[in-house]
Amino acid sequence: MIRINLLGTPKPKGKRLGVPSMPSIDVGDAGSPKMKVLVVVALAGLLNLGYWYRLDKEKQSIAKQMATAEQRNRELADVKARYLERQRQAESYKRRVDVIDQLRSNASGQSGPVTLLAMVGETVNNTEAIWLSNLKDQGSSIDIEGMALSSDAVANLITNLQKTGYFKTVEMKESIQDETIKDMQAFQFTLTCEKAKS
Repeated sequence: MIRINLLGTPKPKGKRLGVPSMPSIDVGDAGSPKMKVLVVVALAGLLNLGYWYRLDKEKQSIAKQMATAEQRNRELADVKARYLERQRQAESYKRRVDVIDQLRSNASGQSGPVTLLAMVGETVNNTEAIWLSNLKDQGSSIDIEGMALSSDAVANLITNLQKTGYFKTVEMKESIQDETIKDMQAFQFTLTCEKAKS
């Protein structure tokens, strides 16, 4: 029988023990301490390089997100500027409309006299032989003073004023013949016209 020593240690001579020895493999020396430090440094460098690579990817991702966010911020700033400009324009327009409405409401309170004068002037022009000397607006009524060449002309004026629909009643307050005019007949008259409710 042939025996092979796998342990690589010399067999003790002369002693035989009944217990067989365990086989072992000798890998030799693991290296010098410099080699071990070099391996540890290389592994640390590789780990560090991987960590740096990951951080670099995160940095690039964050940079892209920031660029996108800044672009979005610029777009929103433009939208906000346009919105504020439109709001200023709307406020300016509203102020103008308010001023126009106020002027209209003030004018509507003043358009009554203008309308009244236009209506009375047209009525007098359409009635022959009538001249007005005074017109007083008393609020709910109007006093009209004037001169006519005949009593029929005064009656025609009363009828024409009633036809306008502006007055509820038209009454003659007084009518007297003017004695100062010698060449023709003339009458001084005063009418009281009660305004119709509008």
